[in-house]
Amino acid sequence: MYKILTFGMTDNYGGVESVIMNYYRNFNHNKIQMDFLVTTSSEIAYSSEIKKYKGRIFSVPSRHNAPLAYFKKIREFFKIHAKEYDCFWVNMNNLVNIDYLKLAKKYGIKRIIIHAHNTQLMETGIKGEVKKFFHEYNRKKIKKYVTDFWACSQEAANWFYEKDSLPKVRIIKNALMEEKYFYNKIDRQDIRKRYNLENMTVIGNIGRLNYQKNQSFLLDIFKQYLLIDRNAKLLLIGKGEEKRALEEKAQRLNISSHVIFLGMKKNIKAWYSAFDVFVFPSHFEGLGIVLLEAQANGVPILATKGTIPTDVKVNDNLEFISLSDSPKYWSQKAKKCIDDHMRITNKKTIITNFQRNNYDIKLEAKKVEKLFLNNIN
Repeated sequence: MYKILTFGMTDNYGGVESVIMNYYRNFNHNKIQMDFLVTTSSEIAYSSEIKKYKGRIFSVPSRHNAPLAYFKKIREFFKIHAKEYDCFWVNMNNLVNIDYLKLAKKYGIKRIIIHAHNTQLMETGIKGEVKKFFHEYNRKKIKKYVTDFWACSQEAANWFYEKDSLPKVRIIKNALMEEKYFYNKIDRQDIRKRYNLENMTVIGNIGRLNYQKNQSFLLDIFKQYLLIDRNAKLLLIGKGEEKRALEEKAQRLNISSHVIFLGMKKNIKAWYSAFDVFVFPSHFEGLGIVLLEAQANGVPILATKGTIPTDVKVNDNLEFISLSDSPKYWSQKAKKCIDDHMRITNKKTIITNFQRNNYDIKLEAKKVEKLFLNNIN
C-alpha cells in the first residue's frame, strides 16, 4: 500500500478541495491510501467521505490564530508520523508558509510533491505586500525540500516556481467526473421552486467572497442587467471576508432585494442547473475548477479574459470578456447568452470534449496514480 500524506484541505468546499477529492475518489484504494494534515479545528470539507475511504485526518492549530501551539504540534506530528508515509502531497495557493515542506524533509519523507493552484496572492494592500515578500523569498528555497513540482496550469507554474525549475514541472489537470454535473431538469425545478425563482432569470456565481473572485464587479454588472430585465435574481454561493462589504454595496446600488447570498452549499452540482447564466469576473485563477463544473453542466458562462488560463475552455458555452469592458457590456452579453439559448445539453458532446482536453477524471486519475506508484517525477 502506497501511503500519501496530503495537505490542502480546509473547511471550505472550494476548488483545491474539489480537485484533491476528485482524484482521491478515483484512485485504486487497494493500492493508495491518503491521510490528511489540516490546520483548522473545524470539520473539513468532505470529512465523512474521507473517513469512508479509511483516510485519517490530523488537525493542528492554525499558525495565524495560535502560532506557539501550531509550531509545537506541527513538529510533534512530523516527528511521530513522518515515517508512516511514502509521499507528502502539498496543495498550495502560495508559498508564504513552507514549514510543512521543511519538516517533512527533516523527518524523512522521501518524496515531497508541491502542487501549485494559483497565479496570484488573494490579499491586497499591506497584508498582500508582506505575503508577496515571503512568497518570493520561499520560491528560492523550496528546491532544497521538494522532489516533484506540479501545477494546475502553466500560468500557475510560472508564478510559483523559478525559471530553472519550470522544465521539471508537470501539469496535473483539474479533472472531474463530468457526468456528475450534467444538466438536471428536476434539480432546476426543485431549487427554483424552493427559492421562489420560478419564471425568473437567474444569474449565478460560485466562489469565495473575496477580492480574487471579484463579486463586487459582478454587482455592478447585475445593476446594469436589471435595467434590461427587472425579473432577475443574482445568486452568490460561497462565504468569505467580503460578505458584509458586498451586502452593503448591494444596498447602495439599490439591488439588495434581487441578490441572494446563499453561503456554502454542499450539493453544488444542482445549482448550475438552476442558473440561466454563470458569470465569473475573477481577477485571477490558477485554472478555475468551477468553470469546468459549469461547462460540464452546459450552462452559458461569461469569464474574465486575460487573467484565467485559456486551457480551461472545453466547450463552446464559455466566453471570455475583459475586465476593462464595462458592466453594461457584460450585462448585455449575459442577456444575449440567455436569449440565444447557449446551454449545451448534448451529454455525448460534453464527454467527448472533456476527454479530448484531458479533463475526464476517470482517465486522468489513472495517470496520476501511475505517477505516485511508479515514483515518476
